[in-house]
Amino acid sequence: MSPQKRPAAAESVLHCNLQSCLAALLSFACFFSLGLDFPAAAAPRAGRDKKPKQDPVLKGLPSMELSADEAILHALNRLSYGPHPGDVQRVKQMGLAKWIDQQLNPNSIDDKLLEPRLENLPTLRLSTAQLIEQYPPPKQAAKQAQIQSQTRSESAAAIVAKYRQTSQSVAPGMPANPVVKSENLDVASSMKQFPQIDANAANKATTAPGNRNFLGGADPNAVPKNIADDSKRPQRVIEELAMAKVTRAIYSERQLQQIMDDFWFNHFNVYAGKGDDKWYLTSYEREVIQPHAFGKFKDLVLATAKSPSMLFYLDNYLSADPRAAQRQAMERAIRQNRGYGRPPQQAGKKKNGRGLNENYGRELMELHTLGVDGGYTQKDVTEVARCFTGWTIDKPRQYAAFKFDEKLHDPDPKTVLGKKIHAGGIKDGEQVIDLLARNPSTARFISTKLARRFVSDNPPQTLVNRMAKTFMDSDGDIKSVLRAMIFSPEFWSRESYRAKIKTPYELVISAVRALGADVDTPMPLVQWVGRIGEPLYQCQPPTGYADKADAWVNAGALLNRLNFSLALAGNKVRGSRTDVAALLGVDAPNDPKIALDRAVQVFLGGPIAPATIETLQKELETPQVKQARLDDPVKQIDLGVVTGMVLGAPEFQRR
Repeated sequence: MSPQKRPAAAESVLHCNLQSCLAALLSFACFFSLGLDFPAAAAPRAGRDKKPKQDPVLKGLPSMELSADEAILHALNRLSYGPHPGDVQRVKQMGLAKWIDQQLNPNSIDDKLLEPRLENLPTLRLSTAQLIEQYPPPKQAAKQAQIQSQTRSESAAAIVAKYRQTSQSVAPGMPANPVVKSENLDVASSMKQFPQIDANAANKATTAPGNRNFLGGADPNAVPKNIADDSKRPQRVIEELAMAKVTRAIYSERQLQQIMDDFWFNHFNVYAGKGDDKWYLTSYEREVIQPHAFGKFKDLVLATAKSPSMLFYLDNYLSADPRAAQRQAMERAIRQNRGYGRPPQQAGKKKNGRGLNENYGRELMELHTLGVDGGYTQKDVTEVARCFTGWTIDKPRQYAAFKFDEKLHDPDPKTVLGKKIHAGGIKDGEQVIDLLARNPSTARFISTKLARRFVSDNPPQTLVNRMAKTFMDSDGDIKSVLRAMIFSPEFWSRESYRAKIKTPYELVISAVRALGADVDTPMPLVQWVGRIGEPLYQCQPPTGYADKADAWVNAGALLNRLNFSLALAGNKVRGSRTDVAALLGVDAPNDPKIALDRAVQVFLGGPIAPATIETLQKELETPQVKQARLDDPVKQIDLGVVTGMVLGAPEFQRR
């Protein structure tokens, strides 16, 4: 059979096999040869010992070894989700220091063009009470389903009754009650007037722990029923949160704001799959995380402590002084016996009464403030838990607001980290937060996490110490700590350049931004993030997702990264359109080498490792790149495949 007449199925198999081979080759050749340390790809320049005159674009920044173009690319990869087409030139004209100052003051940036892209996500603007009412809990949905099921049964019974009436006049010799096939009753057609109910759909997101089908299924282009646009199931609330997160990260001009929102949500992590939290997370992000991202750390901790999301997630809404039930029983007995001349009877111990829950006390110190090596003991955990008794949720299934219940609070003195806590009532917990927020261990822990996010997996201790000092001197001012880090020599060092591996979320967003893709349906991108390994709002432990390379480097994840890059660049991601030809130039489609050189320059910003370029050049000879069928002459280069290979290269996987 001639190549021209090859069946479409055979062509498809050839295409899939080539793509699989390409993914495997690039993943293993480009990643595993580098190991897990991911050193900077750019080699030191000749004459680096000389200090050239600083470029005017870098005015106001520390002296550095990076060129102006490298510094701009470095800033865009660390302080934003990567450059959008035209961003490098725009920052160069503005001046890098001025751009950084704008990002540190997000309210000074006009971001009105983002709002129209969020208009079709109505849950973002609803209160918790409205979300519970309009996206009802499973029990309420089950009642509605029961009513529909009862209506169906009545319809089917009516049809059967009608048939039995007609069967009474059957011909002589026929059975009185003949066996009738269902199609003779036309039951199926009678059911069409009622909506079909998938009994398992409501559980797809919340059944087994770790189930990623919700926001990271096998086919990112397929949308499950329970999160479809017209769904009124609770999962739709989380879907819109995830789509909004992706949309903001792609299109917002306030890029550092989006990064800090993600950083603090991950730091104060809440798992969307735990019970009622699916209704609480919208207000948690909107009213707790976002407004405090650049403010005082103490205010951020206090806001999270009072949030119904955190109270529910770590079960503190259930925490009570174990003696509270006994005290209330005694008070009731006194009121009942008052005026009757009888002494109050001893109240019996209430069975299954609420007791002390230490979850929040432990995570507050270990994960939110001091760190695991922060110098606290198990006794401190218990004492902190006692301080937060009575911090609970008012009407969890109606409007879910913070409430301090004095009756559940432990009124006795406590001692935390050697300090006596006896302010009384709600002030006990507030005093603990103030104590922890001002602790030097907290300053070191938060500074280390920020430096790990923005500088390197193992940030220099000198930088961490400088940031911690700023934290203490500024009373935990987050913006001041960020400024101290960004304007440090360590941030701009050659060792920090391309030293961080992108998380799945960062990779997806940066690829979309690099291609200048027009996204009108962000859900497939959300599902790609989950498929690569980081389903949004689905991290179960309170630690949040890891921010070090070894957490994200494995064979399956690397293959999925490249498959995503090829799909996005080839316009095979539903709802996202790219124009690679416009980015690479009109003459690129005719010469594979020119196309590759252009793609490397446009998407990687300059020279790359020899091993990477050698691997990419080998792949230029494949029929998939040349759009040729076996021995057919080359017609036109597939720029989507070339671009996808470049986006799958190690240099793009790092920031």
